[in-house]
Amino acid sequence: MDSRFPTKIKWGIIGCGRIAHRFMQGLPEVPGNELVSVWSRRPEAVTSFTEKYGGKACADFDELLASDIDAVYIATLPDSHADYSIRALNAGKHVLCEKPAATNLAILNSILKVATAKQLLFMEGMKPPFFPLYQKFKQHLMIDPIGEVGYVRAGSSVADISSEHPNFSYELIGGSLMQIGIYEAFLAIDWLGGTKNVQCLGRFSKAGIDMFSVFQSEHENGYAQLYCGLDLHGKGDALICGTKGNITIHQNWWNPARATIHYLDGHIVELDEPYTAGGLNYEIAHFCDLIRNGKTESPVITHALSRAMINMLDQARTQIGLKFKGE
Repeated sequence: MDSRFPTKIKWGIIGCGRIAHRFMQGLPEVPGNELVSVWSRRPEAVTSFTEKYGGKACADFDELLASDIDAVYIATLPDSHADYSIRALNAGKHVLCEKPAATNLAILNSILKVATAKQLLFMEGMKPPFFPLYQKFKQHLMIDPIGEVGYVRAGSSVADISSEHPNFSYELIGGSLMQIGIYEAFLAIDWLGGTKNVQCLGRFSKAGIDMFSVFQSEHENGYAQLYCGLDLHGKGDALICGTKGNITIHQNWWNPARATIHYLDGHIVELDEPYTAGGLNYEIAHFCDLIRNGKTESPVITHALSRAMINMLDQARTQIGLKFKGE
């Protein structure tokens, strides 16, 4: 730990939706953290949030940035990620920003440019690699490998979201690719490397939202077949195939708790590692350790990985003709 950096991390939260509540499930489980201030575009949400979790309800974003905080957690929809991230970085705050960190690669690069100039930590909130199960099977593969991985199959489609949910808002950068497909992009790149080519098909709603997308991709080390949707009931598991075996991450793979490894020689390994406190506590702990050690980039969710994930979605959106305002 670097003695120049704080032992207690003081947080400001931007946005009070479902993921912010899940963040607050995890924050108390990580020692040395304090919720200081909260702001949302919906004032009534701020009031109820602070009544439940504490912290000061701020009247506007500038008031939150002026409060005594070290870091901000941006829990809004992607339409505002770049603006809030850049303003927070310019105010001297470390930033943990929900996925996807930006609408497209060019906008992400503009955020990272500021983070680099200010020498502050910026990390995209991509939770799966921090879960105990994900780490456990990666450790297991070091002693009992499945060979060279060459194929990933994964997907999620959720049919029970209210039609009023912001995921269905074109203006807020909703839709299946941006809200769900970013997870699949992570899994494919984490196991197969950078994307070389993407082929995508997508079905749109009358409001211009991609309701269901199927995309397959060629990577440095193999191929992926992925899907994401907002109106069909998908299974939500994942398959990772190597030359000597395969891994099934059972549903829901993005909140991983159970995996089965099948080997070519017939032996099977079952891994069961439940998570606690909603699961974001592991990501929070990692982020706080980085701050305390004076790091400006995560070695797990690197800036290069964030670039690769949004670049993959950029390619998929080009394939189906999905553009957002200003692009």
